[in-house]
Amino acid sequence: MTAMKGRDFLRSSDLSRDELHAVLDLAARAKADRRLLAGSLAGGAVALLFEKPSLRTKASFAVAAQRLGLDVVSFAPEEIGLGSRESVADAARVLARYFSLVVHRTFAQARVEELARHCDVPVINGLSDHEHPCQAIADLLTLRERFGRFEGLRLAWVGDGNNVCHSLMVACALAGVDVVVATPPGHQPDEHVVGAAMRLGGSVELVEDPHAAVAGVHAVYTDTWTSMGQEEELESRAHAFAPYCVDEALLAEARPDAILLHCLPAHRGQEVTDEAMESPRSAVFDQAENRLHAHFALMALLLGAT
Repeated sequence: MTAMKGRDFLRSSDLSRDELHAVLDLAARAKADRRLLAGSLAGGAVALLFEKPSLRTKASFAVAAQRLGLDVVSFAPEEIGLGSRESVADAARVLARYFSLVVHRTFAQARVEELARHCDVPVINGLSDHEHPCQAIADLLTLRERFGRFEGLRLAWVGDGNNVCHSLMVACALAGVDVVVATPPGHQPDEHVVGAAMRLGGSVELVEDPHAAVAGVHAVYTDTWTSMGQEEELESRAHAFAPYCVDEALLAEARPDAILLHCLPAHRGQEVTDEAMESPRSAVFDQAENRLHAHFALMALLLGAT
């Protein structure tokens, strides 16, 4: 496990299959025993450098860090002025002198990668426009909890081929979960990410029909149709994605034991209905909780607590 110590986590592909399973195993243990590794990293500190709004990412990293004994300092965008008031490189060098680890939530993937290049402590991508790798770990933890395995599982992504979809496809490839992605024309996931997932041995199928996508799957996953920074596209996206709303009728086309996943925040009545979110199929809030345990495990391994 300690082979991960000192490394960055910027994309799902930064983990090997064995490392992914190590993170998931430790996350499951930490969920079962809240005293596990408590205080083991006392004396260290984590910087939460967030250029986008956050509930789950900020809360889960802060609580997980405190359980490990780490102090937490959270920065709003205007406090640093990253790239304007202060260069990314200079800020990275300063942060590395104060903190054991930096979590960066930003817009461009290139920005978090630049921060990591100049930072001498591990950097975790808390979300970029291209990737959301921490979310993918929590997603897989939720799938394994519900089904007890990855082998033979099939997941349908319904909606926009966005950053969450990118990280999930690669993580599922590492875990051995088949993925079918249903998007409107022009909103497919990045072909390079699809190719990367398939080179890892993953099964990724791209379709337009959401009904074809969900037929017989174990999990139906959806996300907002309009991500942060795309607000000017709200009306056009609402029209394009209208047939991709996940409701109870669409869920009924999946397996009888299929679950609903959503990374939140949910726009009820758009990509998902109230009835679906509140149905017995919904694993959405287990999924949200699992962000805490996934981030706990990730930080523990990157900082050598185990």
